[in-house]
Amino acid sequence: METARFLPKSLFLRRLLRLDREGESARAMSLTLYRYVLSETFFSFFISFLFFFFIFFVNYLLLMAQDILSKHVPFGQVALLVLFSLPQVIAMSAPFGSLVGTLMTIGRLTSDNEVLVMLSSGLSYRNVFIPAITVGVVISLLSFFTNDVLLPAGTVQYTRLYRRILVSTPALELEANSVKRFKDTAIVTGNVSGNAIDHVLILDKTSDGERRLIMANNAELKDGGKQGLSLDLEQAFIQSSKEIAREDYDYASASFLRYWVPQEDMMPTMTSISPREMSSRDVLKEIRKKTTDLNVRLNDRRNKVAAQGLALEGSLRAGPGGETWNRRNNQFASYQREVQTLAGLEKERSLSLYRLEFNKKFSMPFGAFSFVFLAVSLGLMAKRSGQTMGFFFGLVIAFIYWALLLGGQTAGMRMSTDPFWSMWLPNILALGIGLILAIIKVRK
Repeated sequence: METARFLPKSLFLRRLLRLDREGESARAMSLTLYRYVLSETFFSFFISFLFFFFIFFVNYLLLMAQDILSKHVPFGQVALLVLFSLPQVIAMSAPFGSLVGTLMTIGRLTSDNEVLVMLSSGLSYRNVFIPAITVGVVISLLSFFTNDVLLPAGTVQYTRLYRRILVSTPALELEANSVKRFKDTAIVTGNVSGNAIDHVLILDKTSDGERRLIMANNAELKDGGKQGLSLDLEQAFIQSSKEIAREDYDYASASFLRYWVPQEDMMPTMTSISPREMSSRDVLKEIRKKTTDLNVRLNDRRNKVAAQGLALEGSLRAGPGGETWNRRNNQFASYQREVQTLAGLEKERSLSLYRLEFNKKFSMPFGAFSFVFLAVSLGLMAKRSGQTMGFFFGLVIAFIYWALLLGGQTAGMRMSTDPFWSMWLPNILALGIGLILAIIKVRK
């Protein structure tokens, strides 16, 4: 092979020359080459995965752990929280690791002229694409298992442990300049420094139906233990009124007041199960249930809108001489309210959230498969420093993909965007661009 004397004597070249001597180079697929590219891609994926794992670990888990440790939570419980959060970090790191790893591998093979040797030996680009696709499929399946099985299980265990920590360390519930809602209580806080809180506002409802508003200049969070959340209020002002007769109210002031939020009132704030804590099958069941309930409510509301519209139309057609003419303004206001309510139902946010999460459970893991085509096509265009440029371009593409994913998630929640397109558009773009570049490269 005349080209071989101009190329480095790499392991790849030696194996390929050995295949030539054995008379196997004419095959469209080489098993030796397949294993070689496969092992190289898996190795690069492992290195890239560790890089992204470290980035997400530091930016998510350690920041969370630092916040909890500042509230004097035992280190063993913090370590368990970190452990239960690992599936989320793994699920996010795997697709990006696949992208960067494949780019680095194919970029190195191209820049070292090993792909040129392969083509000169009568082999096709399939010897590069098929091993990379195999890696993408394996990583996608493992990532899906992590996202669909390990992530919900880890989130459930995380929530349970956090609830137990909350009972022993209620300070975790209060943050600076925020509103925290419990069963019958809402606490508005100002600046928080340690256990000291400035400007506290409490809105609650007592067991006998009395509504209260409590204001205090300063408050100190005390260790309430298993009894719940304890606040020592200074210079407190209390206004109370009966729910039946709100115009009749009482007020009082106190230089010191101890306020309690019972443990049983704190727990319900964390008992609801989010779609992230469910498998894809459970999320799909919940979507079908919510869709059925929503259709029933939509039909009922549409009938009311139609009835209100007919009544208003009858009043307007009858004119000033009709019996209902004087009620036309009230009818029009009622019709507007029904139309607004119907529009709100058609944009059911809860159902959109479940649909987004269902699509995300598939789009994120199988992003690794979509990235393979883009990574191989870009890697084949590398000229020099294939691994370095592959790593750089991989980071840029990962950033763009993440921005598109977050943008699609926001659009799916706040706008009337189809959840499918919101979650799958980045994958479709990666796959489409990769296929176009591959076709261009192969036809050259």
